[in-house]
Amino acid sequence: MTKHAWKPVLAASMSLAVLAACSMNTTKEGSSSAKPQGSAAATVTAAGPKKEISISAFDRGTVAAEEGSYESNRWTKWMNENSPAKVTWVPVPRAQAQQKLSTLIASGSAPDLIWEYDRNYIAQLANQGAIQPVDSFIEKYSTTLKKYLQEHPELKSASTINGKMYAVTSSRSIDGIANHGMWIRQDWLDKLGLKAPTTTEELIEVAKKFKEADPDGNGKADTVPIVFNGNGVQIIRALFFVNENQWYLEEGKLKFGRTLDRYKDSVAYQKTLFDQGLLDKEYITDSNFQRARQMWTTGKAGIYFSSWNMQNEYMDLKKNVPDAKMVPLEPVASKYGKNGLYQELPANILVAFNSKMKENKIESAVKFLDWMMDKGDMAMKYGEENVHYKLIDGKIPQVIDADKSRKEVGYAAEYAIVTDFSLKSDWFPIMAAQDSLSQEYAKLKTQALDVALKNKYRRDIAFSPDIPEVSQLIATFHPIATQIEVKAVTGGSASTPEAAMEESRKEWKRLGGDNVEKLAQEWYEKNKEFLK
Repeated sequence: MTKHAWKPVLAASMSLAVLAACSMNTTKEGSSSAKPQGSAAATVTAAGPKKEISISAFDRGTVAAEEGSYESNRWTKWMNENSPAKVTWVPVPRAQAQQKLSTLIASGSAPDLIWEYDRNYIAQLANQGAIQPVDSFIEKYSTTLKKYLQEHPELKSASTINGKMYAVTSSRSIDGIANHGMWIRQDWLDKLGLKAPTTTEELIEVAKKFKEADPDGNGKADTVPIVFNGNGVQIIRALFFVNENQWYLEEGKLKFGRTLDRYKDSVAYQKTLFDQGLLDKEYITDSNFQRARQMWTTGKAGIYFSSWNMQNEYMDLKKNVPDAKMVPLEPVASKYGKNGLYQELPANILVAFNSKMKENKIESAVKFLDWMMDKGDMAMKYGEENVHYKLIDGKIPQVIDADKSRKEVGYAAEYAIVTDFSLKSDWFPIMAAQDSLSQEYAKLKTQALDVALKNKYRRDIAFSPDIPEVSQLIATFHPIATQIEVKAVTGGSASTPEAAMEESRKEWKRLGGDNVEKLAQEWYEKNKEFLK
């Protein structure tokens, strides 16, 4: 939880047509008014024409056609009317965000503000000179954000690289700290007389039953026990207390996760699921995970390795299979014990400034960030008051129409790159639309968040070494190791996890792994107090 309470900011009873020609005057405590400013508000302020800036945005494919695109929709227009800058949004595919951003940087066409959740990537950009320190700009031009960062010293380590502040960030709420999640069809368990699995072995046995015992009752062998979204492989890794890109302390020595024995064990488990037909074998080529989503929402899959909050998938499943009962599944224990699934650090999005950005633009960018934190963020998250939500007890936003909110507001959260709000899990039923299906999921959402945070996720150090040699080796090693692992999982008897691990370790050493481990250890010894 952050220390700040939720702050409503949008004016009551404004039509979207008026939104295009109005600006907001609001307070933190929720009083608000709208004053028409005329069409010139889009380009002119008291200080003259607005500066144009560009900002990256994750393209998750969630903007409905009638809403427009990530570049142009009701909210991009509203921001340009009401914020102190005119913003061009540059979408990058979520699954290939870093590759796309790196390509844009290399070509000299990257946006002014570049953001990612991955601190290692931001550190890589800092070491390459692609982004610039922002300390002096925040001090010189900011009010809201500067005060916020002073009140949240725990965020400093996330944005500090080589002793300088290379990004601005804000705190995650509890629903942002939780990330990955597992779901299971409780109605299938009940029909087959099974209990929810609690170990990796039990998970295999339940998955076999889901494959063989016709749990959907259609008389056909057409069910898939396990499907993945983009988190699926990392969920398997977490069950074995490892992550492919994290460093771990093994007897006081930093070791890269992908070189550890328990990483091999996670690949072996993945291979078992694949060889026995217990997971959808097309997950490797299902790059946008729409196939997995379709199987889940049409009632053909029984276990979903995905995210803790799957509201859209839940709603669509219930529409297609009204009697389906989808419930969160606690992480199962492996021989190493029970780990939590992936959880985020306190810092949220890390927003960096392109090193080619000039100071006249920088001032506008900082003022835009101030505005987003002070006024814009809640619009991006909840929409327009009395159109998309109403306030309960003066502080809790309650969705008025779930379908309208999903279509018109759901995608806008991508634009809230800094935000100042917190919520409590037991608010979900109050916040949700009051129809029976929305209320049903809201109660489930509270349960899912509690399950997602119940078990601590192993993270031995807060951040990985931000050393150029380390970042470069990992970037080079990643595709090689991935190819080796895919071959091990899908290659049948021709390749084993043991052989794959031996090959990966040889590649790690060939690329300079021994030296990188030495540098990482030296970095750790210098920074270990900072890494707790």
